[in-house]
Amino acid sequence: MSPQNFTHLLAQTVTELSESSSLKGLFHEHKDGDPLPSGKVLREVIELCRAILFPGFYGKSTVNSHTLAYHIGVNVERLHGLLAEQIHAGLCFAADDGDGAPGHAGSGDKREKAIELSGRFVGRLPALRRVLATDVEAAYNGDPAAESYGEIISCYPVIKALANYRVAHELLLLGVPLIPRIITEMAHSETGIDIHPAAQIGHHFTIDHGTGVVIGATCIIGNHVKLYQGVTLGAKSFPLDENGHPMKGIPRHPILEDEVIVYSNASILGRITVGRGATIGGNIWVTEDVPAGARLVQKKYK
Repeated sequence: MSPQNFTHLLAQTVTELSESSSLKGLFHEHKDGDPLPSGKVLREVIELCRAILFPGFYGKSTVNSHTLAYHIGVNVERLHGLLAEQIHAGLCFAADDGDGAPGHAGSGDKREKAIELSGRFVGRLPALRRVLATDVEAAYNGDPAAESYGEIISCYPVIKALANYRVAHELLLLGVPLIPRIITEMAHSETGIDIHPAAQIGHHFTIDHGTGVVIGATCIIGNHVKLYQGVTLGAKSFPLDENGHPMKGIPRHPILEDEVIVYSNASILGRITVGRGATIGGNIWVTEDVPAGARLVQKKYK
C-alpha cells in the first residue's frame, strides 16, 4: 500500500469511527471538571479497606499493637479522601446531561454529597469487620486443610471476594452509583468469584475453592451457607416488557435459607427457595423449590 493510500485509509477509518450513529451507548462525553471513576484509585481504596479490616495481613506488615491505632487512623483518613473523590466521580457519571457541569449548582452539591457518603461508609467499617470475621470463621471451620485464621485471610480467595463484596454492598445501600459494580468486578477478575453487589448475604458465609461461582443481583442468602466452586445462583429466564426488552430489578434469582450447602457446579436458577439445612449435590440443575432439610443428588443409572 502506498503512503498516499495508507493516509487515505487512516482518514476514512477515523471518520467512520467518529460517526455518532456508530457510538450510540458506547461514548461517554466528558465534561470539563467532571471526573471519571479510576480503576487505579479504586484498587487503592480496596487495599486500604483490606488493611483496615485485616491489619497486618494487608497494608504494612510491620504494624503491631503499639502502632495499630496510628496505622488505622492514617489509612482511614486516606480512605475517606480517596473514596469521596471516587463517589463524586460516580455521581457525575450517573448524573443527567447538563447537571453538574462547572458553574452549575449541582456540581458542589454532588461533591458535598460524596464527602458525606464517604464518611457514612467509614462509620460502617467496624460492622463490616464483624461480619467478615464470621466469614473467616466459616472458611476455617469448613476446611480441614486450613491451619489458622491467618492462612484463611492471607490465602483464600473467598475472603478477598467477600471483602470487596461487603464493601461494595454497603456503598450500594448508601446509594452510590457505578462504584460498587466496579469493586465487585475487580474481585471477579482477581478471584474468579462473581458476586453482584446487590445480592444479600448473611453472616458465616463461605465458598470453598471459589473459582467460577456466580451470585446474581437479587439473590438472598441466609446465615451459615456454604458453596463450592462452579456454583451458579442465576436467573432461569428474563421477562420482557412490551418492547421486548429485559425487565430490570425484578426478583429472578434464588433464595437460600440458613445452613444450606451447595456442592460444585450446581446451577440453581430462578426465584426459587432452597429451604433451611438443605443439601444440593454437585452437577445438578435446580429450578424448583427445595424443602428444608432435603438432600438433592443425581440419580444413579444402571
